[in-house]
Amino acid sequence: MRDFIIDTDTASDDAVAILMALAAPDVRVLGMTTVAGNVGLEQATRNALYTAEIAGASTPVYKGAGAPLTRTHEDAHWFHGRDGLGDNNYPAPRRAAEAEGAVEALIRLSRAHPGATLVTLGPLTNIALTLALDPGFAARIGRCVVMGGAPCCEGNVTPAAEYNIWVDPEAARRVFRSGLPIEMVGWHVSRGESVLDDAEIAQVLALGTEKARFAIGCNSRARQAYFTQTGQAGLSLADPTAMAVALDRNIGTSWSRHFVEVECASEITRGMTIVDRLNVSGDANNAAAWAETRKAGTKTDICWTFDAKAYKDLLMVALT
Repeated sequence: MRDFIIDTDTASDDAVAILMALAAPDVRVLGMTTVAGNVGLEQATRNALYTAEIAGASTPVYKGAGAPLTRTHEDAHWFHGRDGLGDNNYPAPRRAAEAEGAVEALIRLSRAHPGATLVTLGPLTNIALTLALDPGFAARIGRCVVMGGAPCCEGNVTPAAEYNIWVDPEAARRVFRSGLPIEMVGWHVSRGESVLDDAEIAQVLALGTEKARFAIGCNSRARQAYFTQTGQAGLSLADPTAMAVALDRNIGTSWSRHFVEVECASEITRGMTIVDRLNVSGDANNAAAWAETRKAGTKTDICWTFDAKAYKDLLMVALT
């Protein structure tokens, strides 16, 4: 049995990713920690609890950071709806969050279950705060699968940046330099062949399960927003692509390992994930700018390409 911890700003694609983890027969989700991102902290927590309920699970949920480390929180209501779940008026969950906070829970769970897989689906604020309090946290995590970044330099919130990193770039920079064994699954892998077309959406609904109806229904707003954003019809689910990699790394079909820097100063490229793909960050003309990243010594596994068919097969099984 594999142990997972999920950090989430629970909106519509997070919800589907959570359903995938909770459906995996060889995975035990130790807990979910919530963070402000797509929606505010209270709504993210409510959505995580409700999603667990849909899955028939009693996974504990721990509330975390209500704002980025230094910046004002900027939500993604335009994409996911004001409630993060497409504004479908889902009922309140029957459970409440745990009294223990997210940072404390992350530290405790990592000590009790060393080698657990951490899957981050939102801004990295909770993880940065955890590392600040307990730098040894990084060494106790077996895998850290991060849904975030735009290694191909085409963002979904600015031309340069993916939303999760853009919201709290200071947190992301701290996390990428921390020594966590990061596997970065960027926004790019959820596009193209990974998008569910109309026929595939119909196949999901034909499963006839509450999970399947919820997965499609809560993403109704996101489906429209993605078309407005990219011109591609269908349902793009970024967080489930990362969860698919967490469940089966072989779904990521090409990888390479590099230093990654996160831009924090420029408003034009804020949150950009700069991947040293050609390994030139140590050259004389780059050494000063990259000094802190190289001093940290932490490289990141970057997922470049993705097995869309295997992902969709996994998704269908999870929603059955």
